Amino acid sequence: QVQLVESGGGLVQPGGSLRLSCAASGSIFSINVMGWYRQAPGKQRELVQRELVATIAHDGSTNYGDSVKGRFTISRDNAKNTVYLQMNSLKPEDTAVYYCNADLWYALGRMDRWGQGTQVTVSS
Repeated sequence: QVQLVESGGGLVQPGGSLRLSCAASGSIFSINVMGWYRQAPGKQRELVQRELVATIAHDGSTNYGDSVKGRFTISRDNAKNTVYLQMNSLKPEDTAVYYCNADLWYALGRMDRWGQGTQVTVSS
């Protein structure tokens, strides 16, 4: 069974920093794209409500949502099947549940897998 486990969320003051991690485990052959999405408080977990934060392909190419460009940095360690999100200059509007996502190949084929989410709260 393939799992994504996120860590690193918490409470931080405006202007502060946090680093999220997401490790994929299981019978994984390769991971194409890994990414982070977020869902603001009070919204249903629907695809239309889930905001792109950042994605990174296996070759290291990245894509960022407009609201986080210049403040957040995504990176990955292919040997560890892990993706990171360094978040700097955090704002109250960054408060959300952050979900890790991976497009991967595993023992039974291709899968689009989500983590359970980690809460990030930016507040003074």
